[in-house]
Parts: sequence; structure tokens; C-alpha cells
Amino acid sequence: MSGGDGVAAKDPASQIAAGTGATPRKNYLRQFELVERVRDYDPSVDENLINRAYVYATAKHGGQKRHSGDPYFAHPIQVAGILTEYKLDAATIVAGLLHDTIEDTDATRDEIVKLFGEPIADLVEGVTKLSQLEIQSEENKQAQNLQKFILAMSKDVRVLIVKLADRLHNMRTLSHIPKPEKRRRIALETLEIYGPLARRIGMEKMARELEGLSFHEAFPDMEATINARLATLRVEKGANVAIIVQTIMEVFEFAGIDARVYGREKQVYSIWRKLQRKSIEFSRSC
Repeated sequence: MSGGDGVAAKDPASQIAAGTGATPRKNYLRQFELVERVRDYDPSVDENLINRAYVYATAKHGGQKRHSGDPYFAHPIQVAGILTEYKLDAATIVAGLLHDTIEDTDATRDEIVKLFGEPIADLVEGVTKLSQLEIQSEENKQAQNLQKFILAMSKDVRVLIVKLADRLHNMRTLSHIPKPEKRRRIALETLEIYGPLARRIGMEKMARELEGLSFHEAFPDMEATINARLATLRVEKGANVAIIVQTIMEVFEFAGIDARVYGREKQVYSIWRKLQRKSIEFSRSC
């Protein structure tokens, strides 16, 4: 199926699964669910554009499978879903749906230009180039220089955001990769490159999730040790946090300031990074 202006009457993902004799899985957003997510924050969105991209992506990836056994098209659909959490525009959502088509299917840039326009084709091509750079980075481990290069070559920050969403979904499903050494390599690369990149462009929430998932895979023993210590500290010092929060709230109320005060536990990876950077004891880092 080559796209076009028509929209499938039924979810094309279900149709493809049925056509291959597979049981349709639920590990991805249905077509109408994705459109509704975008419409919630952008009522004027071009729904037809997103519908056509959804149909095109599922058709192009066809019977391809992921390590999990899910149809491959579940991945770009979920990447698009992640992008809706950050309220990205329709062009970026479509780029998320199409981001692997040039690299992994018979789709071409010219075809994407014809069906979806030059700006979207530019985004998809930009993500494809970053994916090619990612492969080269396996041989060149100068993470800091690679970060600078990625930022320098990305004329449109949306290219980076799609790539980060792509990496985030891959990290969420990393456990399905059978080879432990490959999982650890991907996790370390994420810690060195993609977590810092997300933070550099202001996507703190994504950076924290990328780092948490990566640390869990790359350093499970250290994660378990830190979590055990944190559990002890919660018992020993948990009441102190509540007392401090209440005291500060009372000061604000006395001054007539409407404020919300809360304590946040330091991220496990953040604690480990601080330990590594400053060579201090665990008890002093919390």
C-alpha cells in the first residue's frame, strides 16, 4: 500500500496482523487513539495527514518483526505516541511515524516528499542521518564530540526530539534483545550520549527516564545497592523531610506567599554519577 489520500476504514495495523495470520497485539496506539492524543492539545490539527502517515508506515513496515515479536510498525507508532506527550506539532508526529521508512523499507525521500511534503521529508531524512551516525559511533566512542556533532548537524531541533523519542522507546523494550552484551552497549551509549543530549535541549523528564532505564541495564548491582541504602534512609530520615517541608510552608504562609513545597528524592543514576565524580561516600551524597 503506497499511501495516498485515502484512509483505511479499519485500523491498518489490525488488518496487516490478520493478513499474516498473527494475533493482533495491543502494544501500540490505534490509529484513532493517536489522532485523539494530538487533537487534545491541537484541535485544528490536520487529522488526515496523521491518518495517511499511520497507514503508510504500517503498510511499509508490513510483516517486519521486533525482537519482542511485536510487528515492527508498533515501534514508530509508539515513538509518535511519546512525541504527543510533549505536544509536538503534526509534522513531528508524522516524522515519528515515518522515521524508519527510508532506512528500513523501500520508501524513498522523493516518495515522502510527494505524499507528505518537503518539510516532513527533511525531518525523516534528518533522523535517518542520525541513525547512520549512531552506527558509526560504535567505532568512535568519543561521546562528547559526537554530541556536539549531532547538535551541529541538526538544523531543526525536532529531528533530535524524534531521535530521542526513538531511543526512549528502544530503551523501554530493551529487555527483548537476547544478547546481554548488546543490551549493555546500547545502555552505555544512552548514558553517554542520549541522556545528556535530552538534558541539553531542556527535556529533563526524558533525560531522567533514559538514564534510569540505562543504569538499570548497565549497572544492575550498583542500582540494587543504592536502592537498598535509599530504603534505609527513607526510614531514618523520611520524617525530617516532612518537618522541613512543613516549616518552609509555614514561612511562606506567614509572608502571604502562595507556594507549593515538596521534597524530591535524588535519582539513583544521579547519586551514582555524583559518587563517581566526587569520590564521596554514599551517605554523604543523599
